[in-house]
Amino acid sequence: VLIIAGVAVCCFSAPVFADGLENAKKAGCLNCHDVDRKVVGPSYNDVAAKYKDDPDAETKLIKKVMNGGYGVWGKKRMPSNRGKMTDEELKATVAWILSLK
Repeated sequence: VLIIAGVAVCCFSAPVFADGLENAKKAGCLNCHDVDRKVVGPSYNDVAAKYKDDPDAETKLIKKVMNGGYGVWGKKRMPSNRGKMTDEELKATVAWILSLK
């Protein structure tokens, strides 16, 4: 049973993580962020590292992407991204970011 559950998780979660980067591209997130280097905002690798031990990371990041933010990564303001992704795309994108090493 555990083996079947593990295979199911791998099979069904892989597309979600793959879609995260595509969602970020479509929503224009890569205008200010990159996977492995700072642009205007932090790299996604840096975001993943900052939140790796935070059990509320997913909720915090979803809220930050939707509403925008200020002060966590410097003085540049991140604008609201409300309406640029569906709730499912947003969750997949945040899950992908948090999966980075």
